[in-house]
Amino acid sequence: MIAKILLVDDVPANLNALSDMLEPEGYHILAARSGQQAIDAATRNRPDLILLDVMMPGLDGYETCRRLKANEATRSIPVIFLTVQDEVEKMVEGFRAGGVDYVTKPFQADELLIRIQTHLKVHFLSQELQRKNEQLQAEIDQRRRAEDQVSTLSRREAERWGIGGLIGQSESIRRVLDDVRKVHPFTSVNVLIAGESGTGKELVARAIHYEGPMARGPFVPVNCSAIPGELAESSFFGHVKGGFTGAVADRKGYFEQADGGTLFLDEVGDLSMALQGKLLRVLEDGVITPVGAAKDKHVTFRVLSATNVDLQSEIEAGRLRQDLYFRLNGFSLWLPPLREHKEDLPLLAEHFLQRLATEMGMRPPQLSAEAQTALAAYDFPGNVRELKNLLERALIESGGGVIGPEHLRFVYTREEGNPPPPNPSYDRSTPASPRAGRRLFPEGSDEAKVLTYVRERGSINNSECRDLLQVGIQRACYLLRKLHRSGLVIRDHSRKSAQYRTA
Repeated sequence: MIAKILLVDDVPANLNALSDMLEPEGYHILAARSGQQAIDAATRNRPDLILLDVMMPGLDGYETCRRLKANEATRSIPVIFLTVQDEVEKMVEGFRAGGVDYVTKPFQADELLIRIQTHLKVHFLSQELQRKNEQLQAEIDQRRRAEDQVSTLSRREAERWGIGGLIGQSESIRRVLDDVRKVHPFTSVNVLIAGESGTGKELVARAIHYEGPMARGPFVPVNCSAIPGELAESSFFGHVKGGFTGAVADRKGYFEQADGGTLFLDEVGDLSMALQGKLLRVLEDGVITPVGAAKDKHVTFRVLSATNVDLQSEIEAGRLRQDLYFRLNGFSLWLPPLREHKEDLPLLAEHFLQRLATEMGMRPPQLSAEAQTALAAYDFPGNVRELKNLLERALIESGGGVIGPEHLRFVYTREEGNPPPPNPSYDRSTPASPRAGRRLFPEGSDEAKVLTYVRERGSINNSECRDLLQVGIQRACYLLRKLHRSGLVIRDHSRKSAQYRTA
């Protein structure tokens, strides 16, 4: 880099002499013949060093230096004063004005060059140090912002997944909440969460994590039933590049991903026996060995497990190691099925509708009294998950309006020995529910009323449907076509007005 030097002297001969001396050394020379010109040139060109004569008309060297140092743009430029021998005693004033050095006239070329080189080196080093400090400060600020963001995300996650995310006021749910509050501070205690599918086992696991000391660490959920057997060891323990055929890069396993946080093992009863022994060792000493690695790694984590099967039966059948069960079951929680705490249905329904409506950009709708009655009469084999899915579809079908029983798509198991007869007019483009029902629609719903009418009178047409339900022609058409597509009624085209009869 070519250094720029600003020469300031009111005598042209002095400027020429300095230029002749410095230009052959490779410096880029700027010149000014007064203090004001020096200030303007320095502000405009930002030289790397200024050689400033003391005695000048108007602004002398001292005042010029003070003004340069008062300006943010020129404050860091080093100033070397040029002075005659009898002015040396006044140089204290020059240092007070902000100068870094002085050279006496007549000056020796070697002395001047050495002083210039020295102060330029110091100046460039100072600039580099300042750049590094600014870069370091920027990195610190970025890290703080990232940490603040992590803290904000942790708080948001805690708000979403913490105890506040467990909805219910029934006695059974209060017991679950009490157990979560008891166990979440103890990170060394592994927790086993049992309950039917859809009862909210992962939600409880997240509540334990985000309410506890490891909330800022990762929460790593693992579906044990979905891991291919040949990839299980690599999935849990990781691998190094070249550890096996196809390992083209290092990969962290679930245990290492969960370091400093929580590993959630869902459907833990589906782990293979070969993998169970290896997991047991990690749970005992916290040491993992990635596939193909020469060294072990120590990791710190908490294990939360979930199951919807009776693990004691799995132990008796030889499919689960008893020692692994005891290691996982430091503290146990059982989540009741929704049919056993239906008093929580209104709270759960309101919670899901509020959340779903917000996600869809809609106003939260209301549940009609008939819809609430229909929900209360249903057993919810899929538990809370099914309730959420049911309300999500109802919200879409209602278009944000009041949700009635006609918007609720329940799933019922068909009574044994009563399969539906073949129906050539059945619309195969609409798949039948895997569980069609002993009662396909809630009691009191429009669909149930139509089916009762057909059973009692043999058939129904659009006009009769409108009179029965006191609805318009479009609503009547929709209900009759819906029952036809479901295979519950057959459409008879032989009459002038289409009739729908029992399938």
